[in-house]
Amino acid sequence: MARLTEWDATGPLNKDKTLLYRFTGTYQDNASFRDFNFNQRMLFAPSITWRPTESTDATLELQVNNQDFMSDFGIPVIGKRPASIPISRSLGDPNTPKSNLNQVQLGSLINHRFNDDWAIHSRFLANFDYGDETFVNPAPAFDATGAFDPKTGMMQRNIFNEINEGEAYSTNLDVTGKFDIGFSKHEVLMGFDFNRAIETYDVKGLWVDQNRALAINIFNPTPYYGIPNSVFDNALTFIQRPGRNRNVFFTQWEGVYFQDQITLWDKLHITGGGRYDWAETGRGRGSSFGQANANVDENIRDDEGFSPRMGILYQPIHEMSLYGNWTTSFGANNAPSDNGATFDPQIGEQFEAGIKTQLFNNRLLATLAYYHLTKDNILVPNNNTDDPYDRIANNQRSQGIELDVTGQITDQLSLIGSYAFTDARVIKDYEGGTAGNKLPNVPEHSGSLWVKYDVNGVDAQEGFSFGVGGVAAGSREGNFSDSFDVGDGFKLPGYVRMDAFAAYKMKVGATKVTTSFNIRNLLDKTYYESTDPDSNVAPALGVAPGVPLTAIGSLRVEY
Repeated sequence: MARLTEWDATGPLNKDKTLLYRFTGTYQDNASFRDFNFNQRMLFAPSITWRPTESTDATLELQVNNQDFMSDFGIPVIGKRPASIPISRSLGDPNTPKSNLNQVQLGSLINHRFNDDWAIHSRFLANFDYGDETFVNPAPAFDATGAFDPKTGMMQRNIFNEINEGEAYSTNLDVTGKFDIGFSKHEVLMGFDFNRAIETYDVKGLWVDQNRALAINIFNPTPYYGIPNSVFDNALTFIQRPGRNRNVFFTQWEGVYFQDQITLWDKLHITGGGRYDWAETGRGRGSSFGQANANVDENIRDDEGFSPRMGILYQPIHEMSLYGNWTTSFGANNAPSDNGATFDPQIGEQFEAGIKTQLFNNRLLATLAYYHLTKDNILVPNNNTDDPYDRIANNQRSQGIELDVTGQITDQLSLIGSYAFTDARVIKDYEGGTAGNKLPNVPEHSGSLWVKYDVNGVDAQEGFSFGVGGVAAGSREGNFSDSFDVGDGFKLPGYVRMDAFAAYKMKVGATKVTTSFNIRNLLDKTYYESTDPDSNVAPALGVAPGVPLTAIGSLRVEY
């Protein structure tokens, strides 16, 4: 059972409409198909805009998000596939204290237009996060064979808690402009940005040591449910890694950027630009936050780099465009390795080329693209250690072909389809033996097709509409290999999931009312979506099942 309420109200606050408000929000309260799991979420987002002149506006925004939920690590693997147990079965405990995430964002946006061609923009955002999560986890959490015996079905467990708290500040100032030089038209962007963030991470309890009294049989878990509250309280008095249980992460980033979009003869469009980044990162560990913060300076590193980008689009006829682009990226790494070393920054490079068509008076739109993307020094979990924050680096490549089609076949019938062939794998592994292995959770073949029928036509303000669609994904690797997850590599099987919907729109005076009924997983297909590489368990212990047959009804009122 789920309840979801959303609202969005906006309008002027004074007669001359120079002061405007907007208030949006969401309340969500739903159970899960997974036993004991739930999600309660409230979001409030008021904003106010002041327009003192026709050319100037300033907006102040606040967003508050609070979420209570039950942590869930999924189901384990037996052999090369997810265990054959009900997808609703949770291997945690119903008495687990609820987890909480809280986020507050305060932002501002100022725009000033000097004339029709030139403008200046300034943004600021302050972000404050707090997370408190308690887990009943496999133990050792990152050792699949040590935590789980597939022959008996017994999984060893223990209890731990993590608290994340962080604050981040970011701002930027940029100028946009348009001008002509001869037969060329230019749209330029230039500016700078600044970001500063501090995050603390505190962990209590035991995720390596086993509490034999908490072992659970995955095939018959009911007798093992009901951990007393006193056991939770006692477990969280222990520290698994004394002296390294409290962490402080510091990041400061400055950058300047520019871009010029050039149009020649209204048919040739060229984009050129880039940015230069300076990044300062550091992290410290200790038995107290004071000690961890003092240790940050010992691990500070400075990185900088230039990231150019170029693109070209040629439209020989209205119905067809050819394009290509080359982009690079720079990203500082800020995570510990098991030997305390720091990591070089992430460096990315992407090539893409394709063709876009718009046929039959723009009723059929299609894009066919090829891309080749490489990233060096990507950090992945080091599941050979017992530290949930330890990382190792590798070089990854993703290349493939993507096809997207949108068509309005008749005034009533429309379709949206896509297909992707993806070859994603590790190219270099600096600390393990995974070079050549495919990336986890990335199917080689995937696609979707959705068909919609509007009884009174696509532009009708009233009437019925309904549709059916399918999502397909091929088999995927569940982990990098046994170098990253003690235990054999495994696969998530491919699947096809069917969805459907029906809706009715009507007008009641000036009010617009839309009712809809959506069905997800129409055929109640059992499938497995993914593993989570950033989870607090090894991938072979934490497979996420897909949602079974689910029906959702909604009512939307606009006035």
